Amino acid sequence: MSIGPVMADVQGLELQAEERDLLQHPAVGGVILFSRNYESPEQLQQLTREIHGLRQPPLLLAVDQEGGRVQRFRDGFYRLPPVGQLGALYTKDRNRALRLCEEAGWMMASEVLSVGVDLSFAPVLDLDLGVSAVIGDRAFHRAPDAVAELAQAYQRGMHAAGMATVGKHFPGHGGVTVDSHHALPEDERSLADLELQDLVPFERLIHNDLNGIMAAHVLYPQVDSQPAGFSRRWLSDILRTSLGFQGAIFSDDLSMGGACWAGDYPERARAALEAGCDMVLVCNQPQHAAEVIESLAGHNDPAAHLRLARMHGSNWPQRRELLASRRWQAAVSLLESCEPERWLDMDLE
Repeated sequence: MSIGPVMADVQGLELQAEERDLLQHPAVGGVILFSRNYESPEQLQQLTREIHGLRQPPLLLAVDQEGGRVQRFRDGFYRLPPVGQLGALYTKDRNRALRLCEEAGWMMASEVLSVGVDLSFAPVLDLDLGVSAVIGDRAFHRAPDAVAELAQAYQRGMHAAGMATVGKHFPGHGGVTVDSHHALPEDERSLADLELQDLVPFERLIHNDLNGIMAAHVLYPQVDSQPAGFSRRWLSDILRTSLGFQGAIFSDDLSMGGACWAGDYPERARAALEAGCDMVLVCNQPQHAAEVIESLAGHNDPAAHLRLARMHGSNWPQRRELLASRRWQAAVSLLESCEPERWLDMDLE
């Protein structure tokens, strides 16, 4: 069985019988985990083993484990700083900031892999332009070159741990005030302006082994009449052809307000896949996820299967050995040295 085009979620700390059946549908390719799926590292390892054991090749297991406001697994995991805090150090001590970013990327990826999760949707490549509250300190910096350099260091750490990287939210969510979780934002800038700003980190990382990209539910009317995540212009012409990206393309969550533009859930999924996405996410809506999965029963894209297969974790450290390792302990000391205060505990769905 190949990797299907849908990433769904599950409701609790263990799989229900109907969830086991659904995850064996050929249109399913992955599962995204949330805070509700986590109680302890031991419980999570049991859940991930069961999901990975359902079929071959195994389903992709993903999470948003950025740090700061967006960290699904907390108790028993290192509380990662928001990457904006690391970016703030960049203007004072560039080399130290880059070292911190690399260690943060390694630590995040190593801990996530140690509980059987393949990937975290990271790094965030948006710019903190001071207008998007939902992005804010989830972004490394406001300057495109700084974001590119910091994110590249973070990516080096993730790759060293054995985790593929997914840059988000293409082509950039930092220039809009509207939160795409609730409505469709519009960015009135031209393609030329975006090429000088928001696209810089994406282009730089694409040429430095970026494995995946998540598309934004943002409309750029001067570039195309369709939001980026549903746009052939953005995903096929610009991302694939102009920027030469060969990795996997993920939609953002089709349950978000910014995706309502594309119709009902099966219509949203088809529009995203036809535009160039390899995998679509449907979160927090089990009934609609089932509708999408059934609607894509005959979907087959061999090139997407190959791209998605490369997103599996390539290293699975033993958790006890990881936490006892010199590198983990050194990374903790290094990261704690840059924390003037602990950050707010928010969990953005």
